[in-house]
Amino acid sequence: MLTFNDVSLDYGSFRALHGINLRAEDGELVVLLGATGAGKSSIFNAARGLGRVRAGHIRFKGADLAGMKPTDVVRSGVIQCPEGRKLFPGLSVLKNLMLGAYLHSGDKAGNRTRLDQVLELFPALVTRKDDPAGALSGGQQQMVAIGRALMSRPRLLLLDEPSLGLAPLVVRQMFDVIQTINRAGTTVLLAEQNAHAALKIADRAYVVEGGRIVLEGTYETLAGNAEVRRAYVGG
Repeated sequence: MLTFNDVSLDYGSFRALHGINLRAEDGELVVLLGATGAGKSSIFNAARGLGRVRAGHIRFKGADLAGMKPTDVVRSGVIQCPEGRKLFPGLSVLKNLMLGAYLHSGDKAGNRTRLDQVLELFPALVTRKDDPAGALSGGQQQMVAIGRALMSRPRLLLLDEPSLGLAPLVVRQMFDVIQTINRAGTTVLLAEQNAHAALKIADRAYVVEGGRIVLEGTYETLAGNAEVRRAYVGG
């Protein structure tokens, strides 16, 4: 579905990615693991048409995303749930969710069905749907952010640090939901620092350092790697 072939990405004169090779097949849940500034968000930006791809190709469903306008990338089905949620705090939960459906504004019945699915996935939002998004807890705001992305009907969902700032119990609940979304048929590329939680639900993972892929493997191979365990997993 999504493949990076020797991709290098620049922001002005700064090279953020160096020869990235990765893939996410249909139905997979793939994790990008790395510290802040490692290059995980830059990989997302490259896929979304942000920044300048100086070398390589990014293919999604056979189309080359490199050089494609960000709006066309979104129309192709590549949807990101950004780090920090980026909600409109003064708007209601419902209005924030419906902002994700703007590409499908002509399909009112389909949007109603999708909204019902999102609220079924996040039942805590049902009684809060008319409240300002800024009045919600951090965990509930993350639910809204993921729900808004799902309203765009993603074929590939890019999740950027969804556990950031959340309590451990909420993190476990959030990763259960992410796994449910993936099992329902959405391919997921998940950028995370919380390796212990992320690797458990991943089909495969890549370790990103300094804008490069330095390791690739399954939970068993990466959790068994002493360097990865010391840096990211603990123990």
